[in-house]
Amino acid sequence: MSPSPPRPTLAERLGSRLQDEWLSGGPLSAALLPLSWLYGGVLALRRLAYAVGVQRTETLPVPVIVVGNWIVGGAGKTPTTLALLALLRERGLRAGVVSRGYGRDGDGVRLVTRVSTAREVGDEPLLIQLRARVPVAVGRDRVAAARALLAAEPQLQVLVSDDGLQHWRLPRQLSVLVFDERGLGNGRLLPAGPLRQPPEPLGAGQLVVYNAPRPSTALAGFVAERRLAGAVPLAGWWAGQPAQMDTLLALRGRPGLLAVAGVARPQRFFDMLAGLGLQLQTLALPDHADFTALPWAADVAGIVLTEKDAVKLPPSRVGDLPVWVVALDFSPGAAFEAALDDQLRTLPARA
Repeated sequence: MSPSPPRPTLAERLGSRLQDEWLSGGPLSAALLPLSWLYGGVLALRRLAYAVGVQRTETLPVPVIVVGNWIVGGAGKTPTTLALLALLRERGLRAGVVSRGYGRDGDGVRLVTRVSTAREVGDEPLLIQLRARVPVAVGRDRVAAARALLAAEPQLQVLVSDDGLQHWRLPRQLSVLVFDERGLGNGRLLPAGPLRQPPEPLGAGQLVVYNAPRPSTALAGFVAERRLAGAVPLAGWWAGQPAQMDTLLALRGRPGLLAVAGVARPQRFFDMLAGLGLQLQTLALPDHADFTALPWAADVAGIVLTEKDAVKLPPSRVGDLPVWVVALDFSPGAAFEAALDDQLRTLPARA
């Protein structure tokens, strides 16, 4: 049996209820509307400060593509970033990545290497470095991180910012907005709703990707294809071996396996495994779970987990326990590629 999750606290129950109301509205969301109006006022003042020159967007010597969203939570920015990096590589462009590095120790600028830990640089930047094999820098100040990365890697031709859409000091020549099934939720700003900023018409330098079966807003965009690519043993994943579908399908019918996911929407991962015929016990963990303590029972027969979790779990941590890492295949589609090519033609000039 999978371990029983701890009983949720009052704060956790309220947080869960609020997230439900972020989709449809409700009394708790309505009670928070005054704070949303205050938040919106602060955003408006920030925009005004940039408009009149009190604050300014910095300049960088290479174009910047920001992958972000208007809604909080895991809409699929990191899979989109990985797919974008693969497309840039196919087009002969040398790209680097900047990110805040959510959940890491400290806010200063740091270059990500293969020997970095998730605690030092954040789980998603480390995953990007290991999967895409591109230079990555993290920092609360994305501009400082970008300059440090360009100083260390002067051959880079383009930077991709994993998140940072609302980090207006960071210049951007192209923004890729990512939405999942939630769309715009209840349409309210934080904290009464999930929106980081008010919705606005799309500009010339913006593309929309839907990490969902169909568009979830009225914005014109591209529906991505999302499927599991296969599995690889944990030690092989750390050695850079690719995931294989045969390895994943061979787990069907194997008794005592536990699927673990410390991501924003763990049920999506569990449903995709079930869709391939894997009937596993499941353990949902908080997003960015740090695995300081192993969360499963000592007598579990084996573990199946996501790549975002694997970056926090070196093989030495699990001993002889069989652990498989399941990779995600995320493709924005041929129409997105064509739109991206159109944007890339004028990207250097816009920079």
